[in-house]
Amino acid sequence: MTGRTVAVLGPIPYDRVTTHQGGVTEKFGCALYTVAALSALLDEDDTILPIVHVREADAETIRGLLRQFPQVDLTGVRSGHDRGDVVELTYRDQNWREERQSHFMAPIRPEDVHFALEADAFVCVPITDYQVSQDTLRYLKTHGRGTIHLDGHGPTVALTAGGKRAHRLWIDRDAWLPYLHVLKMNLDEAGSSWFPPGSEPSTTGAEPLRVEDLPDFAQHCLDRGVEMVCVTLDEQGCAVYSRGPDGSLVEELVGRIPVSDVVDTTGCGDSFAAGLAYGYLETGDPVAAARFGNAMGAQRCRSTRLDGYLPLEQTREQIQDAYQGAPA
Repeated sequence: MTGRTVAVLGPIPYDRVTTHQGGVTEKFGCALYTVAALSALLDEDDTILPIVHVREADAETIRGLLRQFPQVDLTGVRSGHDRGDVVELTYRDQNWREERQSHFMAPIRPEDVHFALEADAFVCVPITDYQVSQDTLRYLKTHGRGTIHLDGHGPTVALTAGGKRAHRLWIDRDAWLPYLHVLKMNLDEAGSSWFPPGSEPSTTGAEPLRVEDLPDFAQHCLDRGVEMVCVTLDEQGCAVYSRGPDGSLVEELVGRIPVSDVVDTTGCGDSFAAGLAYGYLETGDPVAAARFGNAMGAQRCRSTRLDGYLPLEQTREQIQDAYQGAPA
């Protein structure tokens, strides 16, 4: 199958990253990683449409970075608002970091995505709650024809005074779910998204969601129109939820792909989102999609470079090796 189009909605922030080992790097990130990972997976005659607002000062640099990927169409990279993200990330260990934001991307609105409505998939990787609006997702679901993927990092993070980035409760979750096909998040984000009847408002969202509570959360999402829920579990891989042929909840635990030397985990979630979207587009199978997500996340953390992703055939081999010959 060729001639596919995948749109990527989200910021390309200028990141200053201090690793848990004390190293400091400055680079552009987020949706840029998603584009790079998709480029490694897609054919040369496929198309990637990044949809992002950037600062005028960064526009040509970002366009230059995107031009290295042969499938990219730059139509949706806009600097007219002169607003883009600048974020400082300080890792305390491999997986936990403090975040502060000093500049703020203009939100992606329905008028920004009109040109991309024929895309086969829309991969939304916001890092803050306002960046991909609910109105935009509703517009894509109503007028677009592709599968809509949302990374839960966006709606569960808010900006506080001084630009500090903090977890927030996704209180209006049920107003978003009908406009999604695939919801991807980690346990912290799931904890900020699940407040069943009887839960204590003062403690809800303060802790990661317990793995044993994931089926109830996933069932709630599936009942409101989502086709697939994928929750990453750090060292345990990820949990995938969908409906079986009889409509019942299907839970699959997809083990991680081991990485011997972790260099930089920045962008692993954005890369996972790319693999998940590609796998779902290619196979329609949630488990196969999660395996591609795990592969792209594993490839990302081994390198600080955008060209650290493997070609498709090597990624398929990586998946087959990791999952005991499973087709990819």
